Amino acid sequence: MKNIIKAALLLPLFTMLSCGKKTETTQPVIKDVTEMVFASGVLEADGSYQLTAKTDGYLVQLDVEEGDIVAKNAVVAVIDNKENVYNANSANELYTIAESNTRNNAPAINQSYNNMMAARYKMDTDSVQYKRYETLLQQDAVAVAEFDNQLQQYRTSKANYIVARENFKLAEQQAKQQLISARATMGVNNTQTANNEITAVIGGKVYKKHKKTGDFVKKGDVVLTIGNTDKLYAFVNVDESNISKISIGQKAIVSLNTDKSKTYKATVAHIYPSFDEASQSFQCKLFFTDSLVFRAIGTQLQSNIIIGTRKNALLIPRNYLDFDGTVRLKRRDKKQKVTTGFVGKDWVAVTTGINQEAILITDNVGKTNTSEFGAQMR
Repeated sequence: MKNIIKAALLLPLFTMLSCGKKTETTQPVIKDVTEMVFASGVLEADGSYQLTAKTDGYLVQLDVEEGDIVAKNAVVAVIDNKENVYNANSANELYTIAESNTRNNAPAINQSYNNMMAARYKMDTDSVQYKRYETLLQQDAVAVAEFDNQLQQYRTSKANYIVARENFKLAEQQAKQQLISARATMGVNNTQTANNEITAVIGGKVYKKHKKTGDFVKKGDVVLTIGNTDKLYAFVNVDESNISKISIGQKAIVSLNTDKSKTYKATVAHIYPSFDEASQSFQCKLFFTDSLVFRAIGTQLQSNIIIGTRKNALLIPRNYLDFDGTVRLKRRDKKQKVTTGFVGKDWVAVTTGINQEAILITDNVGKTNTSEFGAQMR
């Protein structure tokens, strides 16, 4: 990325012929410099989100237009998915049956209850007979074998009653389990049917319609973009070589591509903590302190984030600085090593090595573009 200078700087330039080469000379100048980091991006709505389809089908209803205000939970679109409706109706009917099977007069429970009561009656009858035979045995009125037969009959009927009682409890439990399962299935299918309606998760302005009535949508397809009705921000990409210079609260100047002649003041409000692979940059939010005239999200923009001010900076054109960090001085054979501050596309701040009286020479003639600089100078 590059730094932008917004004020032209007039330096004394002299052209001469030396050993057959065309050369230029200049002297450094001292100016106050405001350093900026350039970042491009787009206009976004604060709190914006993409409302997606939660099922497959044709959009049979889409009752909003771009710019409309929608309330939270408002139905904004309807998808035709008959399978969801059929499944929900079936699940509701099965739930009604399962619920009726838990009542006391339900066939399975009623039959189990009657079996239990019959087994209990048989057990009670055999118990009376067993006690009567026990008394008769004590009086030597019956044989031991007859008493044993009656005792065995009582024990058998008692065991049968216990089994019948457990079967009745099991029938009740199974009916309740089936009811729970049917309720869950009904809930899932009713939810699927509810997914045929697309509702606004958060209220706001419809900034973009991605689909239209009649379109076939799949689960996950974006239908609408909705965002904050009042607050827009600049979502910008910052080169990794410059992100360390950016901090929360720094001022910025933003221009929209729809009208580059107009600028807006903004402030760095958020720096995303991870590197974005898609854009190969770091990303930041700039909140505007000026009111925007144009308010369409997705608008391309350019920004300059102010990272600092240097008073009385010693500046030379970028083409006078060699790649090895040296400059050529007039009437000297040896190159002069210099220490630089910021290095812009066209201008360089020199901190040590030369002073304002130095006369610099270069054969990189005509390569300085005075329409774009590395900082704003005063």
